[in-house]
Amino acid sequence: MKHTVLRHIHQIATPIGQTARRGPQMKQLRLIEDGAIWIAGDKIRMVDSDSTVIAALPDLPEIHWVDAKNKCAIPGFVDAHTHFLFAGTRAQEFDERLAGVAYLDLLAKGGGICSTMQAVREASAEELFQQGKETLQEMLQFGITTLEGKSGYGLNEPDELKQLAVMKRLDQEQPITILRTYLGAHAVPPEYAKNSNGYVDFIRENMLPQIEERALADYVDVFCEKGVFNLAQSRAILERAKELGFSLKLHADEMTSIGGAGLACELNALSADHLLSISHEDIHRLADSNTIAVLLPATAFCMRRPYAPARQLIQQGAAVALASDFNPGSCYTYSTALLFALSVIQMQMTTAEVLTGMTLNGAAALGKAAEIGSLEAGKQADILLLNAPDYRYLAYKTGVNLVENVFKGGVACELPHHRPC
Repeated sequence: MKHTVLRHIHQIATPIGQTARRGPQMKQLRLIEDGAIWIAGDKIRMVDSDSTVIAALPDLPEIHWVDAKNKCAIPGFVDAHTHFLFAGTRAQEFDERLAGVAYLDLLAKGGGICSTMQAVREASAEELFQQGKETLQEMLQFGITTLEGKSGYGLNEPDELKQLAVMKRLDQEQPITILRTYLGAHAVPPEYAKNSNGYVDFIRENMLPQIEERALADYVDVFCEKGVFNLAQSRAILERAKELGFSLKLHADEMTSIGGAGLACELNALSADHLLSISHEDIHRLADSNTIAVLLPATAFCMRRPYAPARQLIQQGAAVALASDFNPGSCYTYSTALLFALSVIQMQMTTAEVLTGMTLNGAAALGKAAEIGSLEAGKQADILLLNAPDYRYLAYKTGVNLVENVFKGGVACELPHHRPC
């Protein structure tokens, strides 16, 4: 077994725990000055002061030493909501939306999701694989060590299966851990334009059993929104998914408040995501539930919409995670530096709350908080070393990518010399 010790870390900053941190707990971090992290194989063996870790080391035949002077160590970022695998782009649509064209109007005239759907249907599995691989290499530079990837750009049997199969292959062939979500209910495809209930039946009776049998997805998600899938349709899909053993996620209350977050709580979904238009009643429901509120501030920024009510959620005792929502339409970015800045400056979260939201609570939104998301013994050694002495520089050095080194499962990842902003 390989042993690695990161020594003389100026500061170690991490949330602690195997479950989501809620409300005021989100700003509670373990901080260690002049710290060290002992990695055995792919797991963390010990996190403490440098002198304590060195004193605890047994007589080992070989140790790989890493000098981390003047650096801060934090957990790898967990991006709990992405649509990273797609073909084509929608730059013109981005311009149109900023000029005032509503997103649902773009969707109604064949733009939006349906535009990307056509490009994905025309792309081969190999083309999608190469595109996905390039994207993941760039995401790694921003310190993303685990992410959730959604289908939802095929909207038919062969191309939804193609997306999920490509993500499964990418998970096996590159360092970032990819957890897969079936989002067939992302939009109603043209084949069912006048029969959305028929498409819901197709998902329930055809797609979900196939995906479960082939073990192609970890979760099932629905875009629960006015003009897309209503509450009854969302419930029908998610209840069937739950019967088959899938964990549940939900695009909820993004454009309009129709009770998506409440449905997520009722069904004990892992997460309710977006929440720009969440009602006061559903804020209380989330706070009283095990469902994680996954907020996506870069999407609100790119769409010039009011941000999700992070402070109200935290004050009521909810668990808040933060994710990129990287996609080709409404949020063409996976910059963790931008995500950090928007969360602190625009959503008025503290730097400690954001760090928890992008690590441990992101892991909890994927049901993985017992395995990743914090720097403590027994967890996977997903560690970032920052080109900064203190975790607060993640907000203070606004919009700058501070990730200097990435360790994934205890292995140092090769990164380009430049650090993209």
